[in-house]
Amino acid sequence: MTLVTRAEADRIEKAISDAERTTSGEIVAIIAGESGSYLYAPVMWAAIVALALPWPFIVWTWWPIQSIYALQIMAFVILAALLSLRPLRYHLVPRAVKHARAHRRALEQFLAQNLHTTDGRTGVLIFVSVAERYAEIIADAAIHARVPEGEWKAIVDRLTGLIAEGRPGDGFVEAVNSVGACLAQHFPPGAIDPNQLPNHLIVLGEP
Repeated sequence: MTLVTRAEADRIEKAISDAERTTSGEIVAIIAGESGSYLYAPVMWAAIVALALPWPFIVWTWWPIQSIYALQIMAFVILAALLSLRPLRYHLVPRAVKHARAHRRALEQFLAQNLHTTDGRTGVLIFVSVAERYAEIIADAAIHARVPEGEWKAIVDRLTGLIAEGRPGDGFVEAVNSVGACLAQHFPPGAIDPNQLPNHLIVLGEP
């Protein structure tokens, strides 16, 4: 199940096209299902529990060591399998770690989508990573120098608020319109403004 429907994706694409007609800048919108698998987390927590498990049995019971060892192995396997379920796995990872990974994925996508190669360095990325509940706007050098960071934060806060309300399509459209307004103010359209980057919503994996 994706974050936005096909109809909402079409609305976002139209919003990007409309916004780019008012500016020489370029806007790319991306939804990533997740920015990391975090498969190490279930193994790590299962190993911690399995290592701690034998001590009460060693100290307070007369169980043979072979039985305790078998219990330890069984606990590790069961916990690792259970905690590997996607919702539980994400809860095992600290928010700061998830947000750092999502931020790195956003930077990777900024480069992968060639936003750093636009004429005038006026590319803007609107990035959402669903599993990490993370959103970010990354602007290239020319825009970053003119638009205060607070403006991007306000747009991101509005976007995440609408996603939380179950209106991700509206959130993206509003974000695109707001970014387009910032770009139009500082980078109006030139005599020739080729559309250098795709306008469609890019979806990376399933949320």
